[in-house]
Amino acid sequence: MDKTYSSAGAAVADIPDGASLAVGGFGLCGIPAVLITALKEQGTGDLELVSNNCGVDDWGLGLLLADRRVRRVVASYVGENREFARQYLAGELEVELTPQGTLAERLRAGGSGIPAFYTATGVGTQIADGGLPWKYDADGTVAVASPPKPTAEFTVDGKAGQYVLEEALVTDYALVRAAKADRHGNLVFHSAARNFNPLCAMAGKITIAEVEELVEPGELDPDDIHLPGVYVHRVVVLSPEQRDAKRIEKRTTSTETEQQ
Repeated sequence: MDKTYSSAGAAVADIPDGASLAVGGFGLCGIPAVLITALKEQGTGDLELVSNNCGVDDWGLGLLLADRRVRRVVASYVGENREFARQYLAGELEVELTPQGTLAERLRAGGSGIPAFYTATGVGTQIADGGLPWKYDADGTVAVASPPKPTAEFTVDGKAGQYVLEEALVTDYALVRAAKADRHGNLVFHSAARNFNPLCAMAGKITIAEVEELVEPGELDPDDIHLPGVYVHRVVVLSPEQRDAKRIEKRTTSTETEQQ
């Protein structure tokens, strides 16, 4: 089955208002920037995003935030986006902060058909006990707080301890970026750009991948494939200009004196 689409716009055209999206990337590394821009240009709104973070103010998911297209975010880190913080504190955005490893496992579980799992992360905190402010009122009071989660005691490696139940994440769509794909949707990621991309792809009911290079079926060594095509439904091949338009969050350089 040839899963390629003619453009990013065509691939995201059926994403409706109110949809939930798992979006790959870590910071600005490996983000599906072209698909995000296409979604922005389409005008889709009232979105729920599941992503490690929300980009920066003028790139990545920050573009959707700036246009007020986002209703709710499930994320583990949001410190690089001033507009995100402003909307959250002003009561305009609902935010479910989740420990990074827990977020990764919730996505993986969703893609594996596992409804929930127990973890020690968050036990004894508001993650387990409830009370985290998910959404504020305009006056600064808490409008929506996280609920308490079930806990249970297990003995692991001879040590008894408390564990908290975390539910899997499954989203309507997933947007990811890969270095290479074949027409069947098998994906290969480049180094650290793999990050959350395979996990988000697994969690989406319909997964759309933007890719830097397309090869024919059979050209990828099965041992080199990071994500099998069974998880991928649409493939968009980037132009050279789109492929090379990669941003970094902060450029850090040193002076000649410091280098010595």
